[in-house]
Amino acid sequence: MQLDKSTPHTAHLSFDSQNWIANDPLPRDQEQSLRLHQPHHMVSTTDPISGHDVMGSSGRPSIVDGILTIYFESEATRKAYMDIPNNHPVEKLPGVPSAEDDRGG
Repeated sequence: MQLDKSTPHTAHLSFDSQNWIANDPLPRDQEQSLRLHQPHHMVSTTDPISGHDVMGSSGRPSIVDGILTIYFESEATRKAYMDIPNNHPVEKLPGVPSAEDDRGG
């Protein structure tokens, strides 16, 4: 039996190139997806004061702020969180903060 080796086998894809470049975006990629970057609702089950994970969030103290719900271990940690000031100046600024400075509040 003799095998015919006259027709060389060529691969359909060439893997010689390291960087493949997509020239045309897919139809679904024509616009930026808002679903990935703007969730409808977020839930945090980690108490921001104690750092512990809150198991069984029903009946636990919570705060709803827009699309964020934060659960706390106890009413004391919720109150401690609420007592944190929003706009606090940075103490070691080289000068007086101006009205245009964003102070995180």
